[in-house]
Amino acid sequence: MTALARLSRVLPSTVLIVLLALVIFGPLTNLLIWSVTERWYFPHKLPLEWGFSFWERVFRPRGNAMESLITSIWIAVFTVFACLALSVPAGYALARLKLPARALIMLAFLMPQAFPSVPIYINVARIFYTLQLNGTIAGVVLVHTLHGLVYSVWIATAAFAAVDRSLEEAARNMGAGPLRTFATITLPLATPGIMASAIFVFLESLDEFTGTYFVGTPDVTTLPLLMFRASMEGNYQIASITALILLIPSIAFMLVVERFLRADVLAKVGT
Repeated sequence: MTALARLSRVLPSTVLIVLLALVIFGPLTNLLIWSVTERWYFPHKLPLEWGFSFWERVFRPRGNAMESLITSIWIAVFTVFACLALSVPAGYALARLKLPARALIMLAFLMPQAFPSVPIYINVARIFYTLQLNGTIAGVVLVHTLHGLVYSVWIATAAFAAVDRSLEEAARNMGAGPLRTFATITLPLATPGIMASAIFVFLESLDEFTGTYFVGTPDVTTLPLLMFRASMEGNYQIASITALILLIPSIAFMLVVERFLRADVLAKVGT
């Protein structure tokens, strides 16, 4: 094979890899550059001044970023508990009981993702206003829970469906009651999948913007809202730094999810 023929075979895959790298790492590189930029304006290709003064502004004790981050974390934690309180019994029922219209029930949990979010949140905000939930942590948690149930119910159902029924039957044959079988056999074996669903819900809540914007503003300020306001005000340094802060838990938790979600659990999703 000539060198030209080898080049013609390697070149398309090389170009594809380079394009994928630009798509994946291009925006991240832009964020990193803006986060250490002091002055940068057109037509200059690179910043005129570099520095970390905006990082100091973000992490200063009286800054809004850390307060917004703490608010985002608390909302995400409350959302996880609310979703698990609903998804664990629902997932067990959907996986173990012969429910009528089971497929329709599973489909119903996907409905929040099936419609445009903006008109839905506008109507939710109107309803919450009459209930005095606008601008409250409770209202934001309820909205985040609505989205989080999509992940938690489907993954919890798959986790319980992946548990071998023969282990439960063996425990029952040895005298264990339904609750003890669930607590000692079913739930521990399904815990990795449930933990994975909790992580997905946490990340979804941490990054949620639209629902928080319509329901929480102006009293509840999360880190995504702070990032949006900084972008609209042209403060790209603050927006880039807050985006990088949000990126850290996403990457860390996704690495954890990879260990929790086994192949047998993934095979049960949607079945």
